Amino acid sequence: MPAVTGTGAAEFFELLLEDAAAIEYERPLVRARAAGADAADLAELDRVKLLALQVREAFAARRRRESELSALFDTAGDLAALRGVDSVLTAIVRRARQLLGTDVSYLTLNDPARGDTFMRVTDGSVSARFQALRLPMGAGLGGLVAQTAAPYASADYSRDDRFRHTREIDGGVHEEGLVAILGVPLVRGSQVVGVLFAADRTARTFDRSEVSLLGSLAAHAAIALDNARLLEETRAALEELSATSRELREHTASVERAAAAHDRFIDVVLHGGGVDDVAAAVQEVLGGSITVLDEEGRGRSWDAEGVRDLPPDPAGALTRARSTGRTVREGDWWTAAVTVDRELLGGLALHREEELPEADQRILERAALVTALLLLIRRTASEAEGRVRGELLEELLTSPVRDPEGLRERARRLGADLDRPLAVVVARVEERSRPRALAAATHLAATRGGLAGTHDGAVVLCLPDLDAGPAAAVVRRELDAAGAGPVTAGGGGPVHEPAGIAAAHAEAARCAATLTALGRTGSSAGAGELGFFGLLIGEGRDVRGFVTATLSPVLEYDQRRRTDLVATLEAYFGAGGSPARAADTLGVHVNTVTQRLERVGRLLGEDWSAPQRALEVQLALRLRRLTDAGAAPTRQG
Repeated sequence: MPAVTGTGAAEFFELLLEDAAAIEYERPLVRARAAGADAADLAELDRVKLLALQVREAFAARRRRESELSALFDTAGDLAALRGVDSVLTAIVRRARQLLGTDVSYLTLNDPARGDTFMRVTDGSVSARFQALRLPMGAGLGGLVAQTAAPYASADYSRDDRFRHTREIDGGVHEEGLVAILGVPLVRGSQVVGVLFAADRTARTFDRSEVSLLGSLAAHAAIALDNARLLEETRAALEELSATSRELREHTASVERAAAAHDRFIDVVLHGGGVDDVAAAVQEVLGGSITVLDEEGRGRSWDAEGVRDLPPDPAGALTRARSTGRTVREGDWWTAAVTVDRELLGGLALHREEELPEADQRILERAALVTALLLLIRRTASEAEGRVRGELLEELLTSPVRDPEGLRERARRLGADLDRPLAVVVARVEERSRPRALAAATHLAATRGGLAGTHDGAVVLCLPDLDAGPAAAVVRRELDAAGAGPVTAGGGGPVHEPAGIAAAHAEAARCAATLTALGRTGSSAGAGELGFFGLLIGEGRDVRGFVTATLSPVLEYDQRRRTDLVATLEAYFGAGGSPARAADTLGVHVNTVTQRLERVGRLLGEDWSAPQRALEVQLALRLRRLTDAGAAPTRQG
């Protein structure tokens, strides 16, 4: 029978090569029995079968070990690639399910903030309730694993009394249909941070190799979590470093911008610049567009583009900026107040659509401070120069012949030449407006090489190279623009030497008084424009009363009958008392003029053409024209 045994052994080798099922290894033994093999051959054949099955099991264990090692190698590769902690944990849980051949695998993590455990990753789960479980610390099989830091397996979870059951856990396990559960700890250092599970929906006993394999996967999961923590800490540190670096760059840029602005402002002050130069520097540093405000919130542009738009409430913004001492925002407008000892001198309004950082707001406030310094310097210099010019003008008006050469020298030091033709202007303003009017007059005199001051309650100027009328018009316009209106300005001169200034002043004062008496407050004129009436009329004269008393019958008749006797009278006197020439002037027949003059005689009295009455009538007619000049033109007849 040795041949039978050899043939059976060869068949067993063929079964091993075919990786046949274990039941197939009974075939050679069954065939030998059928062939009538004796007991010794059958025993030997059975021994060979057992050896073949042992070899088959060894091959299977080796293949299984190779698969496990390959899975662990792939997991290590995932960790090295660090594709993301979620993807790594998902791969670990899926491999645990595949290698252990379980229905479900899952991983829970501890939540120290809430004091419980939550489901992080599942594979093979079908129950939403199970996937959303949050477990109290120490409860269930996972709680036992976490407490002992050792793996635990239960062949039938619902009947296992080694751990504390809860309604929530048992309900989730029951809904998922789990029976056998294996859990191994995820350990970071000496602390359990979670549990990796493998579970079946039928009873099952997990052997030692399966526990070891799941433990190896759990170790990889713990490494993944630790690497993720380190990566997050590194990323957070890098982001913090980047933010700090960005803030440092921004701070450095703002410091450099502030230093550049400071240098520009210092340069403006040292080189005698003005408010316009400060505004230009602000716009260059901060961008946007800048508008300079006066103390009442009225704006003027510093460049050639004209007056810019204003903030919604410029006066209110200036008030708030002065009270807080800080920049005030209104939409896209940023306003800083220009103050000296709490006195509001104006403001700087920056229009910029972008947000203005706090550092740039400080630049705007510094610009306002420099503007206040420049205005204070200008005011101090103007006041000092104004006093000197005023004192010189006072001497010219009161004692011009005492030391004419000394007066000339003092004027030259102020940039004025007393030997040039000088027009003298007397400007009457309300008392409350006098300081502003004097400041504007001083500036005008300084820019034109003249003199300015106050005398007898009025502002007085000497301006070179102008006739009386144009000089008075210039003064009225400049003082009005400075907010000192209404301004009534009379002009005298021009004169060519210091000794004539007092007389020209008297003439200008008389002219201003005449304008006031004629009711033309707020206007200007030279003595030549008023003719000899400037010598006859002064303060306190009732000009309109005189005109009414002299001409009222004729005026009322013209108004009532819509006639034009006044024009006929003016034409008659203009023609030297000749009705014929008056008729030519009026473009009517001479008989018409005669009839009108007869009507005048009945209204004014028969002596209206006598020399004394005729002078009064002519004077009234001229005064009527002058008093109406500021309101509306007279009718021509």
